Amino acid sequence: MTESELRDAICAHGRLLYGRGYCVGSAGNISVRLPDGVLITPTNSCLGRLEPGRISKLDPSWRHVGGDPPSKEVFMHRAVLEARPEDGAVVHLHSTHATAVSCLAVPGDAAPPIPPLTPYFVMRVGRSLPVLPYSRPGDPAMEPAIAEAAKGARAMLLGNHGPVVRRLALMLRGLPGLRALGAAQVDDLLATFG
Repeated sequence: MTESELRDAICAHGRLLYGRGYCVGSAGNISVRLPDGVLITPTNSCLGRLEPGRISKLDPSWRHVGGDPPSKEVFMHRAVLEARPEDGAVVHLHSTHATAVSCLAVPGDAAPPIPPLTPYFVMRVGRSLPVLPYSRPGDPAMEPAIAEAAKGARAMLLGNHGPVVRRLALMLRGLPGLRALGAAQVDDLLATFG
């Protein structure tokens, strides 16, 4: 595909994912590898309302060279694409159900948060679905952990990372093993994002 066709495809996929409720507001981002760099959705953009000409372009050194400023989670896409040179794209979403699993699963636990219940899980996700420890959204300090997990997994969950919605709270109410953010993590978020 040409770069122009890839820009259109990112927008089409963004609308589809947003329409299915896999992300809300300006949450989530998509990147696609190019021969001369990477396309990535802009920071604070809604996947349901992307415009091809505004998608960010980064050079092979991950420097912004065109379009709107890139997602603050560029490091996440870099970690996966560099660890998985055979892959051409990264899709990072904030699905309510995936977020619920990330709030219940123990990061680093040998037991998978979702067992291989169906062949499609194995065919799409693989043997395992690692859950990484909590990090503040946009914190590049999580890049090494993402890169390490990406070496052996096609998908991963980021601990306690996702939307703040009433449905999530209702889904998780009363479940054993629920991990909420601690006071220090809440203080850090308020200091960083206001």
